[in-house]
Amino acid sequence: MPMGGGTFTVQNKILPGSYINFVGYANAATLGARGTAALPLELDWGPEGQIYTLEAGEFNQTALEVFGHDATAAELLLIREALKRCSTLLVYRVNAGGSKAGATVGGMTVTARWGGTRGNDIKVALLANGSSDVDVVTYLDGAETDRQTVAKSGGAADLKANDFVSFGTAETLTAAAATALTGGTNGTVNTAAYTAWLTALEVESFNAVGYPGTDAAVKALVDAFVKRLRDEDGRKVVGVLYQYTTADSIGMLSVKNGVKLADGTVLTGDKAVAWVTGATAGAEVNESLTNTAYDGAVDVDVKYTKGQYEAAIQAGEFVFYADSGKARVLSDINTRTTFGGGVSEDWTSNRVVRVMDGWANDVARIFGERYLGTQTNSDTGRALFKADLVALAKEYEGIDAISGFVPDDITVLQGSGKRDVSVSCALTPNDSMEKLYMTVTVN
Repeated sequence: MPMGGGTFTVQNKILPGSYINFVGYANAATLGARGTAALPLELDWGPEGQIYTLEAGEFNQTALEVFGHDATAAELLLIREALKRCSTLLVYRVNAGGSKAGATVGGMTVTARWGGTRGNDIKVALLANGSSDVDVVTYLDGAETDRQTVAKSGGAADLKANDFVSFGTAETLTAAAATALTGGTNGTVNTAAYTAWLTALEVESFNAVGYPGTDAAVKALVDAFVKRLRDEDGRKVVGVLYQYTTADSIGMLSVKNGVKLADGTVLTGDKAVAWVTGATAGAEVNESLTNTAYDGAVDVDVKYTKGQYEAAIQAGEFVFYADSGKARVLSDINTRTTFGGGVSEDWTSNRVVRVMDGWANDVARIFGERYLGTQTNSDTGRALFKADLVALAKEYEGIDAISGFVPDDITVLQGSGKRDVSVSCALTPNDSMEKLYMTVTVN
């Protein structure tokens, strides 16, 4: 049988196979896929000045060539933590702009592909291969990563840059022992670097963005960025920051503490932002992270009393608690703590927000793909649009994201202008069970 199989929530499976759900007939409108997170990271190697799209299924195979380290290396810890829960990670190296390591080997200049201290762990050797050729060998941490055989005379022009170095020109190449590249440095990390990251990120599609650091100015930048995307651009993304309850927003999570991994690694709350960002991006519209175990964690880094946990919930903090050798999410909540003006306490639940955000994103996508500029704004065209919205709502109801929906909950009318469509919609998002109140009468 094919390796893939089972049921599906959205059409985002990777393996070939049959994914079958039994449902009644509905319109072709479907839920959009989730699972893309974004993080700015300090790395000692890798692409600079750009967003690098990393797929979870490819990380083990591409980590060395892209980031200069094996996938298990401590330098890539936060990438691993984020990918525990999301399918795609948008990585931006905020300490770009450093010097590239280099050396002259056998009469030829060799330069590291990227700036960064990892370049200092590269060596290049020119090994005699017969009387007229040399093998140009690139090593990283003593392991061979590339070998090319060229002529001693004029052969430098035939050398091709590899994942780690590029080669200069030389009329004649001479044999030389493995020579270390030197002078590689990491770039400066400052507010300007994070501003550049957000500028690059703005044109990308993602579900959640996190900043795994403590700088107050950067946290304010991310908060303003997320609020602008949500409120002005209509892009329902979510942000994750460390101890930033001042956001007071359904679109911002504030991580209070961190965890201890099984191998002894301690991830403080600012670093746990990576996992929370990935988990938030990967959570479906019908999923809550309440009581979810942090993958691979055996304890929390800071424990609190019951009263302190209660205060954390009331303050809108996303906090972990220890539970029999695991670290679990106490409650999947955001930082919203003020209510009124149509905002209820139910909106503190990130599952409820995911339903609302998912609906907003899905409706915008469907309208853009199937109606914008192509469908006549007539009774017939509006009826088709309503049918798609009803079908979408039925999908949400089918996965228990909403309940009690009837088609009359949606009305689609012509707006004030001939090109305007006015939609009114009533939805009742569902949430997960969190509190049990039981009365037992004993006779």
